[in-house]
Amino acid sequence: MEDFSSPNHSSSSLKELFRAAVQLIYWREPKKSTAAFSLSLMVLVAVATLSVISVVSYLLLACLCVTITFRVYKSVIQAVQKSDEGHPFRSQLDRDISVSSDSARQVAEQCRKHLNWLSVQTRRLLLVEDLVDSLKLAAVMWLMTYVGAVFNGVTILILADIIFFTTPLIYQKKKTQIDRHVELLRSRLDKVLERLQDRLPGAVRRTKAE
Repeated sequence: MEDFSSPNHSSSSLKELFRAAVQLIYWREPKKSTAAFSLSLMVLVAVATLSVISVVSYLLLACLCVTITFRVYKSVIQAVQKSDEGHPFRSQLDRDISVSSDSARQVAEQCRKHLNWLSVQTRRLLLVEDLVDSLKLAAVMWLMTYVGAVFNGVTILILADIIFFTTPLIYQKKKTQIDRHVELLRSRLDKVLERLQDRLPGAVRRTKAE
């Protein structure tokens, strides 16, 4: 019997989850990617027009309608055919879906690392350790004020969902052209930042290794 609480199983489950997400966004299995994209987009559009409580209630109600109908249908079929197949969802009910302590610790450790990194970066930017980086953050926040004035949070999530599923597919088809333009843009941006660092007092000059 497989040990679901072992560290190897926890690590393999996280890897399988990451691999499944990569396969979805890269459209390795078009049917599953289409279903995931359509469902996520439909939920976000529903949240944009209805309340979150209504969306969750409708989703659960639709799921219950399907499962109850299927359960009653299978029960009738078994009664007519006088078969003893048992519960139609027995395999799903017997499946172990509990979260192991090792998986919870791994997730908590990753969250701790990201939180520490975020705290250090926030302090560094807000207290102007590097003037150029702090100015870049100020420019981004200034642009975000205009984004917030045009879009609300749900609209940004809808756009992010569309970008999340379409960008990898476009990049695979136009990889050479995109890489060339990105490298050109990066080189120009580096030149502008170098000039800015030379002119601004207190700017920390970066080395090549950074």
